[in-house]
Amino acid sequence: MDTTTQRDRAETFRRRHTDLADGPLVLANAWDCASTILYEDTGFEAVGTSSAAIAATHGVPDGEMLSRDEMLAVVRRIAHSVAIPVSADIEAGYGDSPDAVAETIRETIATGAVGVNLEDGVDGPAGPLVATDDHVAVIRAARAVAEDADVPLVINGRTDVFWRSVGAASDRVERAADRANAYADAGSDCVFVPGVTDLSLIEALVDAIDAPLNVLAGPGSPPVAELAAVGVARVSVGSGPMRATLGLLRDVADELRTEGTYHRMDNAIPYGEVNELLAASVGRTDG
Repeated sequence: MDTTTQRDRAETFRRRHTDLADGPLVLANAWDCASTILYEDTGFEAVGTSSAAIAATHGVPDGEMLSRDEMLAVVRRIAHSVAIPVSADIEAGYGDSPDAVAETIRETIATGAVGVNLEDGVDGPAGPLVATDDHVAVIRAARAVAEDADVPLVINGRTDVFWRSVGAASDRVERAADRANAYADAGSDCVFVPGVTDLSLIEALVDAIDAPLNVLAGPGSPPVAELAAVGVARVSVGSGPMRATLGLLRDVADELRTEGTYHRMDNAIPYGEVNELLAASVGRTDG
């Protein structure tokens, strides 16, 4: 992918976080080229990768258990398989210092991705969240790399206050907003607060955060129209579609093993149609 194409996609992606005339940016999350191509074919404006979903396809759990090189190899193929913006979930950045994360950002930009998620959750004795100032330094380093590369990378600064149930429930909106605003000041174009499904809490976050808000949606979450009404800018679905696909696969397997029948595959996309979809991307994935 040439730099002009990547820059144009990044600018389009960035604008969509603030141009909400058509509602929030609904970002489907992919784990391979086929899922990405299908999202593009069904009309999505952009795609985000899911670190958990990609890790699962490699047989390992989420949490940077997959190496950076393995993760970015998938991101590269995904970014070159479609003609829409692709944002990469790079977890905490695969590094324990701003300089190390900066190298991950350089390599991510080289894949053709035009956005990144950077999360502040951490496992281990220092957890459950890194210090706010430390994550601010990481985001500043990421922004500096993007500016050096002349690609307006869309940084989605994620805080796991709700996801990891940090502190008293009554304090979480304030805790999350404080972190989110610090990340926005450091260079995040958008802030991601997963783990919130209560519409009143989501509205409180929108009001308290001085940046576009991304929420994680799934069963039990408000519909997109309700999220739009309270000002949410971006809606993503994480590993949900991949896990739903595994749920269907388990049903197929159970039916095949216990009944010896094939009804659970009735809604399968026809073989020829799949080949046509994939053929359209041939020649892009060599990037």
